[in-house]
Amino acid sequence: MSLEIIKMAFESLFASKTRSFLSMLGIIIGVSTVIAVFAIGQGAKDEVSSQFQNLSANSILIMSNMGRGATASSKFKASDAQVITEKVAHVGSITGALTGNLTVSYESTSKSYSVTGADINYFSVSNLKLATGRAIEEADITDKGMMAILGSNVLTDLYGETASPESAIGTTVTVNNKKFEVVGVLSENGSRMGPMSVDDSIIVPLSVAEKSLFGSKGQVLLNVQADNVDNVETVSTDITAVLRAEHKLKTAAADDFRIMNAGSMVAAAQESANTMQILLTVIAAITLLVSGIGIMNVMLVTVAERTKEIGIAKAIGGKQSDILSQFILESIILSTLGGIIGITFGQIAIPIISYFNIMTLSPSLTGPLIGFSFSFLVGVFFGFYPAYKASRLDPVDALRSE
Repeated sequence: MSLEIIKMAFESLFASKTRSFLSMLGIIIGVSTVIAVFAIGQGAKDEVSSQFQNLSANSILIMSNMGRGATASSKFKASDAQVITEKVAHVGSITGALTGNLTVSYESTSKSYSVTGADINYFSVSNLKLATGRAIEEADITDKGMMAILGSNVLTDLYGETASPESAIGTTVTVNNKKFEVVGVLSENGSRMGPMSVDDSIIVPLSVAEKSLFGSKGQVLLNVQADNVDNVETVSTDITAVLRAEHKLKTAAADDFRIMNAGSMVAAAQESANTMQILLTVIAAITLLVSGIGIMNVMLVTVAERTKEIGIAKAIGGKQSDILSQFILESIILSTLGGIIGITFGQIAIPIISYFNIMTLSPSLTGPLIGFSFSFLVGVFFGFYPAYKASRLDPVDALRSE
């Protein structure tokens, strides 16, 4: 392909700037969408990793099953942790917790948070880290100590953005009209166990939560660690049998608890993220297909308008291959420039959307590569027929056209 053909292709496109831009618009939108799709997909996968980053592969979560066909009065309690410890083999460690949303106040600031009543194993089993202070101790459970440990977001919400974890130690917060002394502040841990965010929670002794905060109304959670990842399914099956017997459930009765292991939760979350990415990819592909049809239509109109020009070119010795190359090149330039602009817009949009917390987006090299490749192929595929039609024009008939 000669430089003269390349020059003529650019001159032709710049001669109709508005038409060229409108032809590229579909490509720009399509490529931007492709980049957004992969950024959303990668963001969803990163979110899954964040949610479950502190869960080991042998974790098993047990919670009450009310509202899912269970009996009206669930017998599932935090004390079932002791039953599981005594009767189920291959249990490495276990922790019981009672959770619910309550209003928490400090001075003039009040907000609703997830409050968790936890035992002494809660921190080690859940892999929680402290920024300062101490965790729950045996004496806190036994003596029903009115102490609390704040999540990182709770600290900034109640004490201010510039508050240090150390400044909260020794202060008093009010939970459900009860006074609690702050003895610890969590490091930023992220979310796990589904939507429950540890950073937006307050942890108090389990005995205090049962007696003074929730009574029988809290959500019971047990986190069991199997001694080996290979024993997770066995432990889950044994726990089901033991709890059904302990709760004296009839054979036909549904469980008043439900069991999930870390592997199944991660797999389900990743499957949802992949499904969403496939759906958005299909939408982006349709956008690119429509934009390609638009380019083909524009190129066909261009061929019709330049019929006489093509006839003159052939009359003075222009080859069929030259005409074909020029029109394909024009189509490729349109789609490629559209792809580059689309990539630029898509990459700029990712940090802007992330800054405003509209959704979780993570840059992905796959998005720009696939977007650019698609835009190039669209130019070749949809530009070929108009270019072929132009190259096959009879020079005599072309010269006669007006």
